[in-house]
Amino acid sequence: MNKYLLSAAALFVLGTSAAFAHITLETQEAAVGSTYKAVLRVPHGCDGKATTAVRVQIPEGVIAVKPMPKPGWTLQTKKGKYEKSYQLYGQAVTDGVQEVDWSGGSLPDEFYDEFVFRATLTADLPVGQKLYFPVVQECDGAADRWIEIPAAGQDEDALENPAPGIKLLPKK
Repeated sequence: MNKYLLSAAALFVLGTSAAFAHITLETQEAAVGSTYKAVLRVPHGCDGKATTAVRVQIPEGVIAVKPMPKPGWTLQTKKGKYEKSYQLYGQAVTDGVQEVDWSGGSLPDEFYDEFVFRATLTADLPVGQKLYFPVVQECDGAADRWIEIPAAGQDEDALENPAPGIKLLPKK
């Protein structure tokens, strides 16, 4: 009987570590039409190498992005035109941040850190669906691309390099 419990415990630990092996978002659901604080959790480097850059792509419908600076890292944003105009505090918004890049730091493989930005989730995002934030993690000449988005009906857990995402809830 003990060997079965031990096997179950081993599977639980292995399954748990696999679930935390990729970049995730701390809060995995948010209401449309609200402000969302995205906390990207980086649990390791790339094949034992230190993380030196984290780049996150901002999906359409996520506006007014404001990243949090990190001491020791260079913070840059890439801006562009949105596919359509959005309303923010009564004003039309047609362009904004489409990518956030933290670079030049060093996060050794054995340590964990978080990269943060705030944004507004527009009210017309599709409630009940997931919204994905593709991330590229660079590590001393290597890279992990957490950019896979499941196709309709595909199990997200089957992806090798899943993009972090949030489930969109109804407006409060």
